[in-house]
Amino acid sequence: MSDELVFYTNPMSRGRIVRWMLEEIGVPYRTEILGYEDQMKAPAYLAINPMGKVPAIRHGDTVVTEGGAICAYLADAFPEASLAPKPGDRARGPYFRWMFFAAGPVEAAVTDKMLGAVIPKERERAVGYGSFADVMNALEIAVGKSEYVAGDKFTAADVYFGSQIGWGVQFGTLGKRPAFEPYWTRISSRPAAVRAREIDDALIAAQPPAAS
Repeated sequence: MSDELVFYTNPMSRGRIVRWMLEEIGVPYRTEILGYEDQMKAPAYLAINPMGKVPAIRHGDTVVTEGGAICAYLADAFPEASLAPKPGDRARGPYFRWMFFAAGPVEAAVTDKMLGAVIPKERERAVGYGSFADVMNALEIAVGKSEYVAGDKFTAADVYFGSQIGWGVQFGTLGKRPAFEPYWTRISSRPAAVRAREIDDALIAAQPPAAS
């Protein structure tokens, strides 16, 4: 099989994060747009991702799902883009720390809040993220201590972690913290981020209107 890079997504999904990452690495890729109501649960796509969800990528014969994993994989698969600290560089510590923090505690805490799930104080130790306030405090520290989450250089962790901040700023899910908006403004103005938004926004605009 060739090393073709295929991107499975929907422009109204977390696939927007991976689109940004693909634009950052700057290599050719083919996009397959999947509909929620039929194609994501069809046998052909379930063979790619048994969860029937996007995003996913296929790079040659390697399939990767989950947004954070895809960003980390692409950063390592295309080192010429310099989007991950090199092995042996201690910056890989915060790089992986905040990448996984975004995929775990942030995702869970924000989802619970959105669904109205309230963790009783006495049960917080049983929950991986502790409390929503704990997660927000950690986020604020992460984006306030340096220009980027892994130090003074933009990495794939900023794509994934930063997208969580971006959605929180846009939809108000994270609450108001002084450090969030400047960080998001800084990373979302990157040319690759702008290109990715333009591509997905154009795909959304081209979709036929829903039947009434």
